[in-house]
Amino acid sequence: MANKRTLKHAINLICEELLTECVAASLYGAQGHAANADAMLFAIVKMQDDFLSRVSHPEPGMTPKYYFRRLREQFAAHASDMADQVKIL
Repeated sequence: MANKRTLKHAINLICEELLTECVAASLYGAQGHAANADAMLFAIVKMQDDFLSRVSHPEPGMTPKYYFRRLREQFAAHASDMADQVKIL
């Protein structure tokens, strides 16, 4: 891990891209998916807030290397799930 600032920046960039794709999908997709798009936008913002707070406050008792590796893996899994759900919109 380089540092917390670059990790936070990467999380923000990926979440920003997900939000952009979700808004584009809701605007140019089928009209019946507005409620799903709103829920997806809320879920993306909540995921971003959760992972940013986890970067700032690591769990005690874990080595930093293991903690941040696990955090990156979990974020990648959540982000790919969100991207798959945006494709469905």
